[in-house]
Amino acid sequence: MPDRIMKVNAYTTFDLLDGEAKGHGWNDEALAILNVTAPRENPDHVSLELELDNTDLENLPAHADSVTLSAEQARTLAAELEKQADRVERVGE
Repeated sequence: MPDRIMKVNAYTTFDLLDGEAKGHGWNDEALAILNVTAPRENPDHVSLELELDNTDLENLPAHADSVTLSAEQARTLAAELEKQADRVERVGE
């Protein structure tokens, strides 16, 4: 992914996922990076970051999106991810 905005290294949570951006009347698909981090010193939040490969985007300029979560919000998200993962696994069995 040339011209990355997010720092990608061996500790990045996920790289090269299937990503999608949708707008009114358009849909772009691209490889994506998804990362979860917290500050190294005095962590007071969790950051969830997403960047789509801008070489595959026709309708968006190069950018990265992020959300800042409290510890409680991060746990709520984790619980919902577990719940949905269980649903997907049950259908696959």
